[in-house]
Amino acid sequence: MAAAALGAAVLGWALERGSSHHEFSFTLVINKLPFWFLVFALFLPRVSLAVSWLQGLLIPFELHGWIPLLFAVFLPRALVLFLIYLDQGVSLWFLIHLTVAVVIWSGGGQQIGRRRRDS
Repeated sequence: MAAAALGAAVLGWALERGSSHHEFSFTLVINKLPFWFLVFALFLPRVSLAVSWLQGLLIPFELHGWIPLLFAVFLPRALVLFLIYLDQGVSLWFLIHLTVAVVIWSGGGQQIGRRRRDS
């Protein structure tokens, strides 16, 4: 639950910081982040961050220091949301990833774990 609160706080900060620079768009625009990253990060955010880092796709975003590394390890979905926001602003891809993050952080994955223990 603390991870969800931290992720929401970082997301709120990012939205406040850049709210004057980006407008909402319903299109599936792809700027610097490739399509494979946007789709793959929905299912395996840590792996997609690692592959994109090895390919050098994260260089334009200037992620330096320990904080992006800690987010990649502990809250990869929040880092993916931040990258999408930097790339596209609040777009349809951002809303899709935000919806998946809220479902995951709210405990949507616990339902599957309970089914496995019951059987």
